[in-house]
Formats: sequence, C-alpha cells, structure tokens
Amino acid sequence: MAGVLGLDTSNYTTSAAWFDGTHGDNVGKLLDVPQGSLGLRQSDALFQHVKRLPTIVAGLKERGLPDHLTAIGASTQPREVAGSYMPCFLAGESQARVMASAMDLPFYACSHQQGHIAAAAWSAGRMDLLDKPHLVWHLSGGTTELLHVVPDGVMVRAACIGGTSDISAGQLIDRTGKKLGLAFPAGKAVDELSLQAQHKEFFRVKVKDSVFSFSGIENKMNALAESGAAPADICWYVLASILHGVEKATRQALETYPGLPVLCAGGVASNQLLRQRMTASCGAVFAEPRFSTDNAMGVAILTWRLHNQKR
Repeated sequence: MAGVLGLDTSNYTTSAAWFDGTHGDNVGKLLDVPQGSLGLRQSDALFQHVKRLPTIVAGLKERGLPDHLTAIGASTQPREVAGSYMPCFLAGESQARVMASAMDLPFYACSHQQGHIAAAAWSAGRMDLLDKPHLVWHLSGGTTELLHVVPDGVMVRAACIGGTSDISAGQLIDRTGKKLGLAFPAGKAVDELSLQAQHKEFFRVKVKDSVFSFSGIENKMNALAESGAAPADICWYVLASILHGVEKATRQALETYPGLPVLCAGGVASNQLLRQRMTASCGAVFAEPRFSTDNAMGVAILTWRLHNQKR
C-alpha cells in the first residue's frame, strides 16, 4: 500500500498522519501545560515537539502507516499569508524535510489552517468542498475566523471575511476554565459542565459585517464567577454567547455569499451546543471531534493532493 506522511506541530499538539487518497489515520498528543497556565512559550512548545515526534511517528507506524511512502509534508506556518510565523512549526517542518531528503522523496508544505480545512472536509465526508467555494469557521485556541475558501489548484486559498476583533473563542473558553479551576485546555470540561446549567442566559453579541468582539463576554464571565454563580451556568453563558456571535456572523456572510456550504473546523468546533445549533440554523457540516482539534490529517491529505495533482 502506498501513501503519504504528514506532520503538524502546532502550539497545542504534536501529530502525524498518513493518507492514501481515500483512507488515513492520525496519531497526536497534547503538549504538557503546567496547571493554571493558559499555554506555553514557543521555546517550550518547540522542545516538546522535538522530543515527541519520534514516538508519535512510531505510534502511527504501529497503527498502519503505509509500507511505501511516496511523499512527506508538514505544516510550516499558522496561515498562508505573509508574515504568518510561529517557531513551533519548525519542529515538524525540519524533521519532515530530513526524512524526505534521506528517503529521496518530495516534500510539500501547507499552513496549519489549510490542514484544518482539509481534515474537516475529509472527516465530514465532504472532500468535494476542497474543489469549490465554501465558507469555513476556523474556531480554535488562537483563532476565530470566518473564511471564504476557494480552490487554488489542488490546494485551498482562504480569505478572512469575519470573526473576532479581539480574543478568540478558544481563549475565552480557556480563560473561563482557568477562572473555574479547570485543566488546560478547558474546552471539553467547559462543554460538559454547560450541559448541567440551570440558568441558560447569554450575552447578545453585536455583529457588523460578520465581525464581533468577545471581550464583553469575558467581562461578564468574570463578574458571574465573582458573584458566586454556578460553574455550569457560567459555562453555558460563555458557550451560548460565543454561539450567538458565530450564528449571527454566519447569517450576515451568507447574505453576501448566498448558497455557499458552511464547514466548521478547529478544536472549538467539537463543542456539542455549537454543532447542534449551527447544523440546524445554517446547515453547517462538522468534522468528527478527533479531527476538529489540531491534527496532521489535513496536512497528509493536502500532501497527497499536491503529489498526485488530482482534483
């Protein structure tokens, strides 16, 4: 069996994946973040990636990495725009380039964001989206962007048309988790706690041209926590408020781009409330939760497409 290998070393997860044109698999592990922290310094993230990559790739091999590799790829930057750079991506890129050179294989680069889009489309059973215009929400720890995505050969090109003007959805959720004493990253715990809420209120986010601010939600979250509100009610408040802004921005974007499919990617896209409401209100499609969070699956998919030049 022939296939390709993809590596992704984001600010949160070390991951490796293979893809053969139809099937694939991903192995990943969250970076270790000290209790009470909201992330890692880039130097610490880079160090952890370098240490973990051999084990991650070995784990992928145990789970069925193809015997015959035809190409190797890696994410090399957060987004495919000038000046987009984070040192942590050097770990995956350097090791992928070394392996490709040693094995006399071609190396292909993509951005972390392009990888998210490809992984979400494949996992949702909508690979067709990579070959036509669509809208994508990239909702993660560091990004809350509404993208207009169009094909660029066998790749995808994304232009930001909306999203947050300040903190991201993931940052807001993690700050909520820290306020409530939850482990980082706090997405799963906040999601589960929200289901126990008794008081289901939310902040009505102002949205103009699909752009909004989440700082008001953070201020209200802090006030609720300091007033002794139940943690479950606080979690619901934050998630429902995020959803209100995302839904409203999506409807505004669809007025400009009527009829385009809406795909949701990134770790925050695994939230249960978001998945239910966006599917019902906007017909949005989602990746499986394991392919919503940071992973190398999309990198492998794009590497395969670039190497085979098929649409």
